[in-house]
Amino acid sequence: MEGSTVLGKRKSLEELEVRETPRQGSASNKRNPTRRCVHEVAVPPGYTSTKDESIHGTLLNPVYNGEVAKTYKFELDPFQKVSVACLERKESVLVSAHTSAGKTAVAEYSIAMAFRDKQRVIYTSPLKALSNQKYRELQQEFKDVGLMTGDVTLSPNASCLVMTTEILRGMLYRESIIYLPPAIKMVFLSATMSNAKEFADWICHLHKQPCHVVYTDFRPTPLQHYVFPMGGSGLYLVVDENEQFREDNFMKLQDTFSKQKLSDGSKSVKGKASGKSAKGWIPSSGVSDIYRIVKMIMERKFQPVIVFSFSRREVEQHAMSMSKLDFNTEEEKDHVENVFHNAILCLNEEDRNLPAIELMLPLLKRGIAVHHSGLLPVIKELVELLFQEGLVKALFATETFAMGLNMPAKTVVFTAFKKWDGDSHRYIGPGEYIQMSGRAGRRGKDERGICIIMVDEQMEMNLLKDMILGKPAPLVSTFRLSYYSILNLMSRAEGQITAEHVIRNSFHQFQYEKALPGIGEKVSKLEQEAASLHASGEAEVAEYHKLKLDIAELEKKLMPEILRPERVLYYLDPGRLIKVREGGTDWGWGVVVNVVKRPSAGLGALPLHSSGYIVDTLLHCSSGSSENGPQSKPFPPHPGEKGEMHVVPVQLPLISAISKIRISIPPDLRPLEARQNILLAVKGLETRFPQGPLKLNPDMKIEDPEIVELVKQIEELEKKLISHPCHKKSQDEHQIACFKRKAEVNHEIQRLKSKMHDSELKKFRDELKNRSRVLKKLGHIDANGVVQLKGRAACLIDTGDELLVTELMFNGRFNDLDHHQVAALASCFIPVDNSNEQIQLRAELAKPLQQLQETARKIAEIQRECKLELNVDEYVESAVRPYLMDVIYCWSKGATFADVIQMTDIFEGSIIRSARRLDEFLNQLSAAAQAVGEADLGSKFAAASESLRRGIIFANSLYL
Repeated sequence: MEGSTVLGKRKSLEELEVRETPRQGSASNKRNPTRRCVHEVAVPPGYTSTKDESIHGTLLNPVYNGEVAKTYKFELDPFQKVSVACLERKESVLVSAHTSAGKTAVAEYSIAMAFRDKQRVIYTSPLKALSNQKYRELQQEFKDVGLMTGDVTLSPNASCLVMTTEILRGMLYRESIIYLPPAIKMVFLSATMSNAKEFADWICHLHKQPCHVVYTDFRPTPLQHYVFPMGGSGLYLVVDENEQFREDNFMKLQDTFSKQKLSDGSKSVKGKASGKSAKGWIPSSGVSDIYRIVKMIMERKFQPVIVFSFSRREVEQHAMSMSKLDFNTEEEKDHVENVFHNAILCLNEEDRNLPAIELMLPLLKRGIAVHHSGLLPVIKELVELLFQEGLVKALFATETFAMGLNMPAKTVVFTAFKKWDGDSHRYIGPGEYIQMSGRAGRRGKDERGICIIMVDEQMEMNLLKDMILGKPAPLVSTFRLSYYSILNLMSRAEGQITAEHVIRNSFHQFQYEKALPGIGEKVSKLEQEAASLHASGEAEVAEYHKLKLDIAELEKKLMPEILRPERVLYYLDPGRLIKVREGGTDWGWGVVVNVVKRPSAGLGALPLHSSGYIVDTLLHCSSGSSENGPQSKPFPPHPGEKGEMHVVPVQLPLISAISKIRISIPPDLRPLEARQNILLAVKGLETRFPQGPLKLNPDMKIEDPEIVELVKQIEELEKKLISHPCHKKSQDEHQIACFKRKAEVNHEIQRLKSKMHDSELKKFRDELKNRSRVLKKLGHIDANGVVQLKGRAACLIDTGDELLVTELMFNGRFNDLDHHQVAALASCFIPVDNSNEQIQLRAELAKPLQQLQETARKIAEIQRECKLELNVDEYVESAVRPYLMDVIYCWSKGATFADVIQMTDIFEGSIIRSARRLDEFLNQLSAAAQAVGEADLGSKFAAASESLRRGIIFANSLYL
């Protein structure tokens, strides 16, 4: 069957087709079973191996012919054999392989080696939940296994110790890889890493010993990738099991959207609304697309299925929409009920009746489950155990389920191909897609895994191709100097030299130095291009373009100062003309409608960067911006396109100029005519002021000498620009383009050259100097860099903002509070989901919160004085998070969990996670207070911690 049926005659569910156009010669086009394995090794200069080659092979070709530490029931894949050979050489190894390829076998072998050789081994994982799962798994096999997370410590002297990465970093300071002794060998397991060799080179450079890289792109179970157009009636195979992109099917997929648009148009003419919703197409029958897909999967025996969504609320909505489906037999239902009741025995009687627990059993009995970070830990672990036992057939989950333990399914469904990342709605990256799609296909059970991507709009072929077949983003260091690290380094005898040692040896600095030759090559190419761009009158036009670039550079420095909320908000009144620039996109002049303060942008907003203020602005948008629905990102009109004015939420940093001019705007902007009249007014002003409407900067009465000087320099350059002969002369367009390109090329050459000269080391040294100034001003260190009493307390605190909390401790802010208030105030330091509810605090919490905010503002201002780039309001907002103050206060005073969850819209699991982290933080504060002789305060922090440790919040993990 070709194409898609029109919406008036939609196919019934039973007829849902899989579109797979047969190819000529496809019978012989079978998957190549070669299990490709690539081995590389980073070797320090002058290193000579002393290993017996008859047993260990060579550095470049490691093999192992000795007695093995562990045997397997299956034959190892080539990458596993090579990894084992590297381990037996007692050398570090980085293993990069797809999810489900079998990396865990390598980790298990290294643990078995440690037991054989009477050595200790540490297994780290980034999350507590994963550490608990791994502990259970390894404990079943090796017995002598311990666990250390922030919540639990079991058998800390065991030969094999499972711990969170954070605990290891706490033992060795944050820079754990730099501080590991050279005698310790490391095994790195990575699913998605395109620059594995670069990382191995750094390990080799750091520890002066070989580090192997073993890489395979082989999937034990091949994948087929289908796309389902929302509102359509078929699945289109876009990438087959041989990783071949099927352009013919992609074109048919695009056709379905064209036909849907036509159909939508004819429907709206007849006065009927089109049936699109945020969660997919809801036809008149009331059955959603996701329901149809899951039903089809079950009928075709493609279960178990994992359905990934990028919103926890959406995950729950999808699961609840399956109310008519039942996938378990009566025997399986009894088994589920039995496991469920055994699992909740670890909870108090009162907690077993929580709605979040009671509502889950009917779903689980039908073989349907939900998994996301906001669930109660006991439910999340129960779902994982039932899924592993095959008692959950359809799992609705967020992407966190794709991390860590190997829990594969036969089919994976993506309900969207865009996700909100805190800044904007963006397409899923290849690394994320590899991680989640890797859950499809169970080794030894499925001939192939199936991935289905639900798409609600036309997309470019290259975009889809890159998402499914592209390489994951390389690992890039985000190394930064924290006050905690600096104080701990200074408290050692070597002081500042140690801090510099860390900077010099960081992966960040290693990557920077490695990139320098590449920058040199780029400069050479650009110089060749500049030499080839010749034309008459070059000097004159080059000078003109240099003036433009100089003005742009000065404005780049000026605008962040102008746009500080305390300066600019007064002037952003309705009708004010502002210029908007987003990265390389110049939106031109727009009109302010309103200014609001909110934590995140609405749908269709330009990306958020740093400020909490959003300026609703009338901008000239392409007509296509509104066609793709409310979630699509607006964009400026194409050259020659008429376009429309739309209100777009714009964040402060995206404003590139503010005009003196204001125009009147009508009270109702919904009619298109009203908005188009404003567009005409803006166009009229642009004609009247070819250089742009007069800027507001000089009228803002800013007295800061640096800003006054910047404004003066810009004004002088603008006068020169207007009086320049090129300004009035109309020249050949090609010639202007040529000059412009040459000016851009020369500017880029200068930028790259300065980057080569301006060492990253110098930047870090400057930052270290500025942060040390802050520590001196706050009394953490003296003039000689010796750590004082306050600094010694801060050295022990890494869960919350160490500067802010020690300031409260030493100012006596905790002294007048009881331990319940202390617990509530300390909760402000713990990261937690934003709440949409208005915070209204009782009197006993409102005053401490105000004092905390005042102290945070003082610390932010000191950091600004010490030349650290920081927005005071943003620092206060990010450092003080009062969303759980009331909840923690009541819980500390003995309220039930059922009571406290009524006080907030934050997920139950998020409350528990924050409370456990708060307990860690309070223990650190207690230790810090005891260390500086404040025994009473230490006891108060300990009492606050003790008041939290009860009930469901501290129920044991099912894995332990």
